[in-house]
Amino acid sequence: MRTYQTLAQKLIAKAAGRSHVAVGEIVNCQVDLAMFHDSSGPRRLKPMLEELGAQIWDKSRVVLIMDHYVPEQDDDSRRIVRIAREWAVEQKLPHVYDSQGICHVVLPQKGHLKPGMFCVGGDSHSPTGGALGTYMFGVGSTEMLGVVVTGQIWVRVPQTYLMRWHHRLQTGVTAKDMMLHMIGKFGMNGGEYQAVEFGGEAVQALSMQERMTMSNMSAEMGSQVGLIAPDEVTRAWLATTGAQDVHVEGWHTDEGADAVIHDFDAATLVPQVAAPHSPANTRAVGEFQNTPIQVAYIGACTGAKLDDLRAAAQVLKGHQLPSGVRLMVAPASLHDQAQAESEGVMQSLREAGAEVLPTSCGACSGYGGSIPDGANVIATTARNFKGRMGSATAQVYLASPYTVAASAIRGFITDPREVLA
Repeated sequence: MRTYQTLAQKLIAKAAGRSHVAVGEIVNCQVDLAMFHDSSGPRRLKPMLEELGAQIWDKSRVVLIMDHYVPEQDDDSRRIVRIAREWAVEQKLPHVYDSQGICHVVLPQKGHLKPGMFCVGGDSHSPTGGALGTYMFGVGSTEMLGVVVTGQIWVRVPQTYLMRWHHRLQTGVTAKDMMLHMIGKFGMNGGEYQAVEFGGEAVQALSMQERMTMSNMSAEMGSQVGLIAPDEVTRAWLATTGAQDVHVEGWHTDEGADAVIHDFDAATLVPQVAAPHSPANTRAVGEFQNTPIQVAYIGACTGAKLDDLRAAAQVLKGHQLPSGVRLMVAPASLHDQAQAESEGVMQSLREAGAEVLPTSCGACSGYGGSIPDGANVIATTARNFKGRMGSATAQVYLASPYTVAASAIRGFITDPREVLA
């Protein structure tokens, strides 16, 4: 008798060396790759490994990325980054990316993720890997220690919630809007321990970077992973990274598998905005119309990839920022920034008055001191918790790059379709 499996079940079963797994089962999985950054990695793992007298199980399967505390701006950040750099040399780690961009963007761009893999990351937005058909989720330092020493981790097989998006998005509406809408509908806990999968015509039509935004923000829904079945879009994008042996066949949810299905109409979705201080405070952009803003921030793994920079430039081209508004742009990776430079995208942003910041997590993780106290901020980041961007008194609204750019040139929250028209 055939057993119908979801994509999540298939990925877990492969990692567990099983033909199939059932929802609720606890299984031990072999980890294909472990990623951590300067904040979550060496400064926490090094003393624990030394206390245990333990070694890394397979250095070729470890990736270290410096993105949170770079460029170093104070003694504390210099200490944290120094520990990471010295430990990388000491351990002779083969995969180290220093100040190349944000880990969730750099990791796939360097060809480390492929369909069928089972991976963990030392950061809550590690589910970004799900956009490539990789089962990837965030873990804390203690769990990461276990992975780094044994190469294994146990998981309880989650229930899959399949979010099916029918039809196509309007111009000026993005994956970020889709995610804010779902988070507003389901809340930040979303339900019980779960795997979210995104599918349907609208998702299949998305670029790989837009898919990465969806998978990334599954964390805000309380999901362990945010999966998208790999296809020819995945294969073509991975070919540009140099990834070898890419197989997309079979990595999908079977018809008849045990999944809770929610249906959405992409054609009727309008730009979304999340009010302070939660991504779940989401409503249509029109409900915030004319809310004044002093700062617009285009940055983070959810909002400053090449596609995001292109979207912002499309809105900003030929416009100038009004007096009293700051627009800050922190590209998600050096790779994307270089491509944006070659296309004239960065020039359009600068000509509109944007300040270009380093390619790092920056203000999204409250580092860099660029967000002024008391300001109304509209940002492409994934979270707007009180104090998240550094200032406890800033009021942070979340939106897509289109909406952030349109709001910047108007000086108040604006539906980007008005500007694009």
